[in-house]
Amino acid sequence: MQPTVKLDPSAASTRPSPWWRGLLGTSGPLIGLILLFTVMSLSTDAFLSVRNLLNVLDQMTVLGILAIGMTFVIIIGGIDLSVGAVLALSMMVMGWLANNQGWPFPVAILGALGVGGLCGLVSGLLVTRLRLPAFIATLAMLSVARGLANIITNGEQIVGYPEWFTNLAIVRHFGFLSATVALLIVLSLAAAAFLRYRAAGRSLYAIGGSPEVARLAGIAVRRVSTWVYVASGVLAGLAGVVLAARLDSSQPSAGTGYELDAIAAVVIGGASLAGGVGSIGGTIIGVFIIGILRNGLNLIGVSPFVQQIVIGVVIAVAVSIDSLRRRER
Repeated sequence: MQPTVKLDPSAASTRPSPWWRGLLGTSGPLIGLILLFTVMSLSTDAFLSVRNLLNVLDQMTVLGILAIGMTFVIIIGGIDLSVGAVLALSMMVMGWLANNQGWPFPVAILGALGVGGLCGLVSGLLVTRLRLPAFIATLAMLSVARGLANIITNGEQIVGYPEWFTNLAIVRHFGFLSATVALLIVLSLAAAAFLRYRAAGRSLYAIGGSPEVARLAGIAVRRVSTWVYVASGVLAGLAGVVLAARLDSSQPSAGTGYELDAIAAVVIGGASLAGGVGSIGGTIIGVFIIGILRNGLNLIGVSPFVQQIVIGVVIAVAVSIDSLRRRER
């Protein structure tokens, strides 16, 4: 008679994880960034110049601000395809109020932020009240915002802003830190602290994990989700203000494709499109990866069309890693 073998039900949970599983966590994007930085440094001498690295910082500021808002949205299991168009609408509103209507420039900036927040509010209500899929609601907002951005000045750009405003993106304090880059740093730290230490921030992960469980736990899921889209809209408006400072103009075509770069940065940084997973630190690493990749490919002389293919492959790899990580869990 064969002896009876009893299986320990906890054996599976105590079995060592594969060696590569840890690389799919928060350390994976950082390792990817280090490898990318090394490859670009070896590919062209111009990459490591101080001027070029400062240029990378300037270029990633707008994307970084957009990606912070996108992180909040993706954590709750949503998506916001309208941020690029909202960016353009906000910067056009700011220019129109200041240059065409004679409003004080600081008030015009507040108007731009207000318009961004209003767009986010509409998207949030479409998702939470009318129960439209986030993809459809924000796609509709993308179309509306882009159309309004062109209607304001009949498709013409607005130029000529105060010197103090453009200096925010030009003047470097301590030799490297512009006011716009400092703004991104402050926003990143504040957003990371919010998600980690505030109950409202932790509730976003609960909503992304399971909206119904979050509701039963006492979280006002619809209200919180709406405010997340409002925050994304306000940050898109702020990104429009920063971009206007860099360009010294407002352009209705600005921000085209930025929503895809923002989503890519968040996903590359380790967030899950299924919701419930993500961090500001990971997102900023993703922003650096996108910025360095585009900058390095430009220096090497790679065609912009090929760059789009490369970015698409990077997004596909990041989403595949997210899928593999979820299956492992």
